[in-house]
Amino acid sequence: MDHLSFPLECFFSFLAIMNPIGNTPVFLSLVNYMPESEKLRIAKVSVIFAFLVVFIFTIGGNIIFRIFGITLPAFRIAGGILVFMIAYNLVRARRSHQHHPTEEEHPSLPESYEEYEEKGAEDVAITPLGTPILAGPGTITTALSLVGKKADIFTISTVIIVFAFVCLLTYLCFIYGEFIEKRLKPSHIGIMTRLMGLILAVVAIQMIIEGIGGAIPQIVSHR
Repeated sequence: MDHLSFPLECFFSFLAIMNPIGNTPVFLSLVNYMPESEKLRIAKVSVIFAFLVVFIFTIGGNIIFRIFGITLPAFRIAGGILVFMIAYNLVRARRSHQHHPTEEEHPSLPESYEEYEEKGAEDVAITPLGTPILAGPGTITTALSLVGKKADIFTISTVIIVFAFVCLLTYLCFIYGEFIEKRLKPSHIGIMTRLMGLILAVVAIQMIIEGIGGAIPQIVSHR
């Protein structure tokens, strides 16, 4: 049963925090002035970059814990709070600062394809789309929390494979974004975003509960 429940936990956690349907209008707004071939390239590069970022943190999570002396309960509590903040904004159908950069952080997106080419062909693909919109702090935190300190082959490979699948779903949503947007009203996207936020809030609370549960024995043992 655990072999089935854990992949499902990974899937719904990543699906909720990446929110492919909710981020599709964001993608379309960033590439609306580009030719079709460039839109496809941006979609591919952004998703691959997001996967690589999470892949690196997933593989090196245990090392990160050791280097900084972080305990898993502490990370889960802090990560749960961060993820809950993102979930809170999603439930209210608002953009999270952790996923969407402010004007100061990303001051000026190009207004034409010519201006975009002058700025650099991968500006939008890497940032803000690849990170922090897709592979933001919440996504990385979720991956590290799912892997934990157990970090066995099954756990790591499951997290990576499931995240790759969610990245594929995100890519499909991006390349068929105009089709999706025509058939889904903004209110429908808002409902789905709120639903993803609710799922993510439950995931965040579970992370905090597990963190507190793991921290109590550590606190007691130090007395």
